[in-house]
Amino acid sequence: MNISYNWLRELTGATLEPRALAELLTRIGLAVEVVHQISNDFVLEIDLTSNRPDCLSHLGVAREVAAAGAGKVLPPQVILPTVEGRAGSHTSVEIRDPDLCPRYSGRVVRGVTIKPSPDWLVKRLEAIGQRPINNVTDITNYVLHEQGQPLHAFDLAQLTENRIVVRRARAGEAIKTLDGTERQLDSEMLVIADALRPVAVAGVMGGEDTEISGETREVLIESAYFDPASVRRTSRVLGLRTEASHRFERGVDYEGVLRAQERCVALICELAGGSATEDAIDVYPTRIEAPVVAIRPERVKALTGLEVDSAEVSRILLSLGFTPHRASETGGKREAATVDKEATLAFIAPTWRVDIEREEDLVEEVARHTGYEKIATELPASNIAGEYQTSERKRRALRRVLMAFGFDEAISFSFIETAHDDRFEFLPNFVNESGGEDRFVP
Repeated sequence: MNISYNWLRELTGATLEPRALAELLTRIGLAVEVVHQISNDFVLEIDLTSNRPDCLSHLGVAREVAAAGAGKVLPPQVILPTVEGRAGSHTSVEIRDPDLCPRYSGRVVRGVTIKPSPDWLVKRLEAIGQRPINNVTDITNYVLHEQGQPLHAFDLAQLTENRIVVRRARAGEAIKTLDGTERQLDSEMLVIADALRPVAVAGVMGGEDTEISGETREVLIESAYFDPASVRRTSRVLGLRTEASHRFERGVDYEGVLRAQERCVALICELAGGSATEDAIDVYPTRIEAPVVAIRPERVKALTGLEVDSAEVSRILLSLGFTPHRASETGGKREAATVDKEATLAFIAPTWRVDIEREEDLVEEVARHTGYEKIATELPASNIAGEYQTSERKRRALRRVLMAFGFDEAISFSFIETAHDDRFEFLPNFVNESGGEDRFVP
């Protein structure tokens, strides 16, 4: 994951130098492999584990920087200059397979002008290795890298009946994707279709027929949450890996769908003109509940050896976006399945942390922000009683006899540096005193 230093500073107000910031991120578990300069910016290459999709964005890394005390999260301001009409007057959204698409939102921007992106946007995308295309497409990519939410822009005029239908592909269906390749679909793949045909492979890549072009005047901005396992399978079967699939198959923030879409729409209105609809069509048939997870401070000690009191545990988790949980707030419905009754602290996981499921996950969060380097090295405890082998008993008996006669035992390294020769007195005639370096085993 490439992170722009200047971009990150805008989102945090951090004042650390690039390499100091890289050291900080590495210390808290986001290993920065390389820091290199591009023009007046620096790019931090972060090696992320697959369980941290929240950090596949600048905003996600900004949260970590703030939690480590090097700044605070400064989310971008979203201002819509012009809104007009309702989204339902221009399009419709239907989810036929909610098991593969729990949430889908569409919002329309009308009267846009497709042209090259401004210089600041081009430089920002190029710094992190993203090729600029046109202003609308570049904005969707920019928001993906900022918020971590993949988005897609359809040319609304190319959607038959201006409809969006989220469904499984039908037997024999095919689609030509944006890379110009004809791809055969199977019935387990989720597609975004219009009234007649597939127009995108859900969570992977859009279709060529509805791509943004110089003639586009109305765009539909898609923002959705797709089942990670479905996207992973589709990507693998088609042999097609994209920035979008990389995030969807690990899990995106299901409550960040509208937030990212609104940010995208605001930038389109600013850089491509036009007016947005007053609202978005947000189809969300079954709300996803964030898990409630409990932690016992003594469990932190048991698993890591770190002494962290309850107040510090709470401070760390609150700074990472966790919310204290009280059974009275939800009627106790979620608590029974996820909270240990003996625990002293319980938290609702932030929706962008899809990797948080159990107490050990919270212990890891506390440990990495307390400092892995503070974990002492010690032998693990054992309840197994040991015993001496027969040969060891004989050696121990011999040692006791020799000690009784006044001998001392010394156990040293077999080989030492020749610089220490003068510290030892050899037995007479044991070595050839005139032999120089040849006296010793090389």
